[in-house]
Amino acid sequence: MADLKFKPVRHDQAAFLAKARQRPGFAEAYEALELEYALAGQMLKARTKAGLTQDAVAERMGTTKSAISRLESAGRHAPSLATLKKYAAAVGCDLQVKLVPHKAT
Repeated sequence: MADLKFKPVRHDQAAFLAKARQRPGFAEAYEALELEYALAGQMLKARTKAGLTQDAVAERMGTTKSAISRLESAGRHAPSLATLKKYAAAVGCDLQVKLVPHKAT
């Protein structure tokens, strides 16, 4: 069997978003999920900083890699606070939730 080595695919998020925003309706749909995308981004950064794979986080949480993949996918499902606490603990973080007053317009 050939010697296979993982080669990460380069992804330029800023360029992707700039191009995607040109499509009709994209900006509104993306903004509607802004909080979910922000949370997913924080989760990915925390897991990366901890040096963990989805498999490792899944093992620490007592779940499957596919469950972690769904959890890290913005907009696909709304995780409970209990699940977010478990994820945070698995990647060596504390979960903080806060309510922020609306800005006066």
